[in-house]
Amino acid sequence: MKRLLLFDVDGTLIETRGAGRRALRAAMLEVLGEAGMIEGHEFRGKTDPAIVRELLRGAGWDDRRIDAEMPAVWGPYLRELEAALATSELRPSPCPGVRVLLERLSENDRYALGLLTGNVEEGAERKLRAAGLAGRFAIGAFGSDSERRADLPRLAARRASRHLGREFHVEDAIVIGDTPEDVRCARACGSRAVAVATGGYDVEALRTYRPDVVLDDLSDTEAVLAALEAVASAVAS
Repeated sequence: MKRLLLFDVDGTLIETRGAGRRALRAAMLEVLGEAGMIEGHEFRGKTDPAIVRELLRGAGWDDRRIDAEMPAVWGPYLRELEAALATSELRPSPCPGVRVLLERLSENDRYALGLLTGNVEEGAERKLRAAGLAGRFAIGAFGSDSERRADLPRLAARRASRHLGREFHVEDAIVIGDTPEDVRCARACGSRAVAVATGGYDVEALRTYRPDVVLDDLSDTEAVLAALEAVASAVAS
């Protein structure tokens, strides 16, 4: 059976250098006149809309006002993100081992590759393009699809079924990410979870959330492939 691998972006596939935070701050100030306490705010594992909501709630906005005004943020955000990613200071790079791993996985008929990220879709595309990883993923589910990350695995499985012409069940998917939220969203849908300690949470911290596997990083291609094979086989059994 073909397994759906759903990769997070920031901290898992690419090393981020603050382009998203800078772009979001500029866009929120331009459109809303308010960016809250964005410099110290925790972004890891959250969807872009959830981050904006948290910042605005912290600044005293109610949800009705947030819902009405948030959509206007994303156009300026994407413009600012494109500009930030073009600078050498903020341009992202692939995390260790990612490029080779994706090449090997794309050659393996056992897997279909997708994205599962809190980024809005066009933001994820811009970041991956800037890191030289564009065009590697057939499908994805994004923060622009739902503010709740837990909704995304099921949506990704439905899209993979439609796009690839075969049925994928969310319970057979494997979510690969660097934060506790990646593990939680996988578990919420019955998916498997592989945690990678490349985004600010170390192995011991990630292990407390009980993913199926925890890896230091993705640099040892053979070890990663073996771990994925073990998780996929566990799904089958």
